[in-house]
Amino acid sequence: MEKREINPWTWQDARSYSQAVEVKNVESTLYISGQTAINDDGISSDADIRSQLVQTIENLEKVIHCAGYEMKNIVRLNIYTTESTALFENFDILQAWIIKNKIKQASTVFEVKSLFETLKVELEATVVK
Repeated sequence: MEKREINPWTWQDARSYSQAVEVKNVESTLYISGQTAINDDGISSDADIRSQLVQTIENLEKVIHCAGYEMKNIVRLNIYTTESTALFENFDILQAWIIKNKIKQASTVFEVKSLFETLKVELEATVVK
């Protein structure tokens, strides 16, 4: 598999994403449903957005590992939130995770009116190998 980032500018680097990611010679692609801060018993978190973001990332990692893929091969990461201001105040968690895992992804943030039950953030990913 070959990945190539397309970035006509440099400003996106500080925001931990790429303008586009081209992938060639892919063996397989994993399309992951939106992952949220729901525990192993199916109970939605009612914690603050920072705590929910941590649990959401852990749940996303669990799906990726169970499927036999690697975090560094996330090529698309969409972020849904009910509180964009609070998300950006806690964006350091997401950026640290992206940097730690050497992820180079195309990404979009969406503010939505609501998510399931008490949830404040959801991550939807596409991973390749």
